[in-house]
Amino acid sequence: MVDRTKLPPLPSIRAFEAAARLESFARAAHELGTTAASVSYHVRQLEKQTGLHLFVRHPHKVALTAAGAAIAREATAAFAALHASFVRAHDQDEARLSLTALPTLGTSWLTPRLGLFRARHPDVAIELELSAEPQALGDGRFDAAIRHGLGDWRGLRSVQLFPVLFMPLCAPALREAAGGLENPGKPLDVPLLGRPDWWNLWHRALGVTAGPLPERFGTSLAAEHLDIAAAIAGHGIAIGSPILFRDEIAAGRLVPAHDLVAGDGRAFWFVYPVARLQSAKIACFRDWLCETAAAEVAAARDLIDRAVILEP
Repeated sequence: MVDRTKLPPLPSIRAFEAAARLESFARAAHELGTTAASVSYHVRQLEKQTGLHLFVRHPHKVALTAAGAAIAREATAAFAALHASFVRAHDQDEARLSLTALPTLGTSWLTPRLGLFRARHPDVAIELELSAEPQALGDGRFDAAIRHGLGDWRGLRSVQLFPVLFMPLCAPALREAAGGLENPGKPLDVPLLGRPDWWNLWHRALGVTAGPLPERFGTSLAAEHLDIAAAIAGHGIAIGSPILFRDEIAAGRLVPAHDLVAGDGRAFWFVYPVARLQSAKIACFRDWLCETAAAEVAAARDLIDRAVILEP
């Protein structure tokens, strides 16, 4: 008898539907990636559970009974609707790319260029969230990320974009006041802005063991792009990326306060789960991003070649 409170097992229904549609246990087994004996077993289990004869067995084919034909119509329609729902969900997912990126890179470099991606791929909408901390990938919230590091994140495919470099940057009016940067103990007329560890590493690249004294620093801001905004406003000398802020340097809003470029061996990377290697939206964004980053590397080739790379 049919249990009116629950559905028969889905594997049995799936085997029945395929056999009914293809009129063969063997062809159903081929479609389902199993054996004809397995299909026959599931169909017999379904007949036993429902108390209905679903097929008339012939030597080389099977034919539906009246009861089997009635169920087959509904089962085929149900599986078709279920398949269509997966296709729709896939298409909707492929039309939206959710990214997480570092605040400075996302604000100063990526966001001004995203319109170029949309012009090339108008069928893919971008959702960008900025976070200083790495966000988990693979749980459905984010499809991919731009991170900085050495590129060795387990379970993720990493594609290098460009190196993390830094140098002193300031407004043109403060260039002369930055003349004493080489000596970390010498008083300056303007404060320093940015990460003390980068300043220490930059001085090490100069061959100076000691970093700048704490009293040399001005306002402490939460992100590199904020330090650069303060430097453009003339509030100090920032330590920042000449690649991320190449447009500001080219426009004359920033100038190098010293010619030395330093780095800590890290780079910016586009990363995404290995399980998403076949995603078309990730592939098209990756290709566009790598092309855009390659143009930045070419424009910054002199800076990259002469950078002094030290471990933190």
